[in-house]
Amino acid sequence: QVQLVESGGGLVQAGASLRISCAASGRTASSTGMGWFRQAPGKEREFVAVIWWSGSRTYYADSVKGRFTISMDNPKNTVYLQMNSLKPEDTAVYYCAAGSYSTNAAQYAYWGQGTQVTVSS
Repeated sequence: QVQLVESGGGLVQAGASLRISCAASGRTASSTGMGWFRQAPGKEREFVAVIWWSGSRTYYADSVKGRFTISMDNPKNTVYLQMNSLKPEDTAVYYCAAGSYSTNAAQYAYWGQGTQVTVSS
């Protein structure tokens, strides 16, 4: 089992930056990678970014490429999502997931509880 706890969400204005974190505990050695997904009200959960557990490989959704950066602190078992130039359309609950290196949410076995990010115009 892997436990995930997100933190760092909040309310910011358009154009601002925010960093959210996801701390993993438990059997993290079994995790291939970690991903970030988001879900806005009335919409399906969508892929944002993913990183190999080693941190050596990353992949981003087109909608966030160049604005968001995913990174991994292995000693702390923590993955970060640095979000710059935020837009109102980035408003969503952000979830971290562990257990795969995929853009498909169904490939992940473990999920955090989510953290709300709200971007005002």
